[in-house]
Amino acid sequence: MSSSTKKHLSLLFDRPQEPVFVSKGDEKVVFNVPNNYLADRYKPIGVQLANRFGEDAGERVDVKQISVPNLGEILDLPRHANFSLFIPKHRRLAGKLINIFLGVRTVDDLLSVAVYARDRVNPYLFNYALSVALLHREDTQDVDVPSFIRSFPDKFVDSAVFVRAREEASIVPDGSRSPIEIPKDYTASNLEEEHRLAYFREDLGINLHHWHWHLVYPFEGAIEVVRKNRRGELFYYMHQQIIARYNFERLCNNLKRVNRLIDWKAPIKEAYFPKLDSLVSSRSWPSRVSNQVMSNLNRETDQIRQDVDDLLRWRDRIFAAIHQGYAVDESGNNVALTEFEGIDHLGNMVESSILSPNRSFYGDLHNMGHIFISYIHDPDHRHLETFGVMGDSTTAMRDPVFYRWHAYIDDIFQEFKSTLPRYDVGQLDFSGVEVKGIQVQSEGGRPNMLNTFWQQSDIDLSRGMDFSPRGPVFVRFTHLQHQPFTYKINIENKGGNKMGTCRIFLAPKNDERGNPWRFRDQRLMFIELDKFTINLKQGQNTIQRSSTQSAVTIPFERTFRDLETNRPQGGDELAKFNFCGCGWPHHMLIPKGSESGTACQLFVMVSNYNDDRIEQKIEGSCNDAFIFCGIKDKMYPDRRSMGYPFDREPRDGVNTLQQFLTPNMRVQDITIQFSDRTFRPRSTMTN
Repeated sequence: MSSSTKKHLSLLFDRPQEPVFVSKGDEKVVFNVPNNYLADRYKPIGVQLANRFGEDAGERVDVKQISVPNLGEILDLPRHANFSLFIPKHRRLAGKLINIFLGVRTVDDLLSVAVYARDRVNPYLFNYALSVALLHREDTQDVDVPSFIRSFPDKFVDSAVFVRAREEASIVPDGSRSPIEIPKDYTASNLEEEHRLAYFREDLGINLHHWHWHLVYPFEGAIEVVRKNRRGELFYYMHQQIIARYNFERLCNNLKRVNRLIDWKAPIKEAYFPKLDSLVSSRSWPSRVSNQVMSNLNRETDQIRQDVDDLLRWRDRIFAAIHQGYAVDESGNNVALTEFEGIDHLGNMVESSILSPNRSFYGDLHNMGHIFISYIHDPDHRHLETFGVMGDSTTAMRDPVFYRWHAYIDDIFQEFKSTLPRYDVGQLDFSGVEVKGIQVQSEGGRPNMLNTFWQQSDIDLSRGMDFSPRGPVFVRFTHLQHQPFTYKINIENKGGNKMGTCRIFLAPKNDERGNPWRFRDQRLMFIELDKFTINLKQGQNTIQRSSTQSAVTIPFERTFRDLETNRPQGGDELAKFNFCGCGWPHHMLIPKGSESGTACQLFVMVSNYNDDRIEQKIEGSCNDAFIFCGIKDKMYPDRRSMGYPFDREPRDGVNTLQQFLTPNMRVQDITIQFSDRTFRPRSTMTN
């Protein structure tokens, strides 16, 4: 295998609708494709095509001819159709293609099979399957996997941008092109109160995180790809934190917490008009008007025939398993939902992944809920409409109903958590360790005040603009940003030297009525900001930690993954870079706050590392955003339940946060101050 072959594999993501024999990348690489590998429409003119598109080649790559596997029903999904992992047929096809890519013996053979498949298979399906395979094959984990936004910008950006972008690319020379600005308010006006949260729901980084998480944690495919340590629990916790963050943002914008989507036969009040067009199908993403009702699905093309009542049956069976303390697998054996492993089984049941103990009995609740909502406008396909944004993990978080649906999904997990023993003081305290003081300091700001504002940034979308002139095409978008800050934590250790785990959370101080929280409600509002190991010497200790070191987030540059200017050197570093594309975007670490200042409570806990530690080496591993994403090829690096200490109902007598505290915990009142100013752009191309 050669490093150049691996580089050539990454070029298959470039301009996904342009045929594989058209030059790729800035170096104008041209693939010499065997004539019988060409799509049928190009075979009769193969020689002319090779001559025409090879004239200006910077490099010519000979594709080895091998006996390619039969793609079979993978080709049933039309080239110009949309693709959804939530649709059982689509994810089955994806699983088959992933397994083909995983099963090829060498990297050179993989290039041959991928070249053969690229112009035959649906572009979205091809991109997903090849990305998963590259991330999980031992010999390709150092292959560049570009950000999805660079291949398919149409899933992220206002459709009006592309007309202007093609005009700019066609007329203005490379080097003189100006960024095309995406309006901050293009999907609705302020007449729609839900639009106050558009900056969160439509944030490019948040939607890329959701896509990349499902890329790293697919729920269909070879068992070795799906079975990762605590995968089901990660599904629960990552989405629980999304709901907590969304509710935090709602309170910052004078909205109440999101209402669970609990009545599946009632009208859905919220509307959503995405203003997105598919560049693959040349059709607009369907909108959902107010007060539509989910209906039974009968869509022959998608092989979906499902009743709303099926959701109810699956829900009831899952709740029955929770209350009886065990699920039943396909062989009739009991699978105990234990104190620590039960949440993992439940996560795989609810999602559901192929790790579900009994998929046929407990069903496909989470995924099919997405599908029912996404087809609400055309449940029987009479209008030949495709699914709405809820049907795609890349776009689902744009829709307000996503958060209503996941608030209900989280309610199922909280039902299970309510059956577990409460943490007693002994499980929370760290004998001899006391947190004496906390302070946060923003750059140039007042102590215990975090500052947020708008930031404009530029990204290059030219690699997803098929059949357009070459050269960069920048778009400029506006997103939330915060001033960098530092935690200063004073800890007294009354015993000998020891190690602890510092856990940092943030929650609103008051509920939507302005009243102090009951702890049982506030615990679900805490968002995790960071978690890290500390060495405590005897006596006084001062811990300082920068917000940029958060174990939740990844930096802006890695979210948007400009592989030309930010590519790491060396195989292992690049393997980590690919995996590390999973992580919450750092610019969204801190909620927006408000212009008058939003009162919050910063919670710091130091737990006993001897009770937290996992015996493994993680040096050199991707571990800087492990809270949502785990660590590549490793166990989750915290023995505690995810969300500890807020993942269970409080012990008896605890009604407030102050009553919950033990000496190794402390709370500091802080304020998030939002300034309605927009700061100048930065570009992923120049970082």
